[in-house]
Amino acid sequence: MFMNSKTDITNLVDKVVRFVLVNTSHPGNIGASARAIKTMGFNRMDLISPKDFPHETAIYRSKAASDILEKAQIHKKLYDAIEDCQFVVGTSARKRKVPWPLVGPREAAEEIINLSLSGTKNIAIVFGREDHGLNNEEMGLCNLHVAIPTSEKYSSLNLSQAVQILAYEIRTQALFKSNKTFKQEWDVPLADSEEVERLINHFDEIMQDVDFYDQENPRKLLTRVRRFFKRSKMDHMEANIFRGLFSSIQKKIKK
Repeated sequence: MFMNSKTDITNLVDKVVRFVLVNTSHPGNIGASARAIKTMGFNRMDLISPKDFPHETAIYRSKAASDILEKAQIHKKLYDAIEDCQFVVGTSARKRKVPWPLVGPREAAEEIINLSLSGTKNIAIVFGREDHGLNNEEMGLCNLHVAIPTSEKYSSLNLSQAVQILAYEIRTQALFKSNKTFKQEWDVPLADSEEVERLINHFDEIMQDVDFYDQENPRKLLTRVRRFFKRSKMDHMEANIFRGLFSSIQKKIKK
């Protein structure tokens, strides 16, 4: 199916993508982020336990994007905001002991557009705290990590600036691809975060059943297992196949 107008793709991406801010400490950054995504044609913002919201400063900084704030969804934990998502992008400004797939904003935007065109319904872009970003557990919920290539001499980037950059790149890719991209339908929807989490936990159960690792000292094994499943972009049926296989293995073990 060919997409024949810019409006088709930009409207499609707007319905698919949500911007998620974790534990934002300053309400002004929430307002400025709302303004940033609205200027790029997006309208969904999710907030994870913001320290000071609602707040008049957020409304003031949002300018004409106060409607984004009014319908912003607030959650206690990150997982609550992304459990129905099939693809989650986490922003990161620091290196991790166990490296994950890491790309720049443009590459991330290309991936998001391609997934949107192939039928993916829910994609989240997650931004961490102003002072220290996302923790390892939160990054472990993401399929892809994205880093903005700032200057080594001064790498400090305001939260709303980071949001603006990602929103801009996604919109640019949508407009670019609108004239020459066809929509390829995948036969089965991608597995959402909840399905993948159940799969990871199931795999961990099997490893424990066969004493594959020392439970008191798993080292980085579980992180690497999580990285494998998160980067695979498996679909719903593939996840069910693995779950069925794991269940069969456990039955054999019990016998």
